[in-house]
Amino acid sequence: MKKEIRSYTPEFRAEAVKLVLEQGLSLEAAAQRLSVPKGTLSNWVMAAKRGTSAGTAAPGSRSVVELEAEVAKLRKELATERMEKEVLKKATAYFARESLPGTRN
Repeated sequence: MKKEIRSYTPEFRAEAVKLVLEQGLSLEAAAQRLSVPKGTLSNWVMAAKRGTSAGTAAPGSRSVVELEAEVAKLRKELATERMEKEVLKKATAYFARESLPGTRN
């Protein structure tokens, strides 16, 4: 007997992982519901937890590691922007004070 080799779309894999991780179904229940071998589903879930499911993830989704790196980059940019804003506030106040009559030395 030959084993049937099935191919699953990345969207199907992502939805199967969501059943387990987000909706709280057990591996057995989700595998039975989707007619997928339990070991296969287990591999998808472990890959999603590690963030290495780039080939199996839905289009546009990113791993946790990528998202954390982006958050760190954006926090650094925000800190820089806040600092620049404070400098501009102080410069504006300085020049406003200088432009008032009778405030020049």
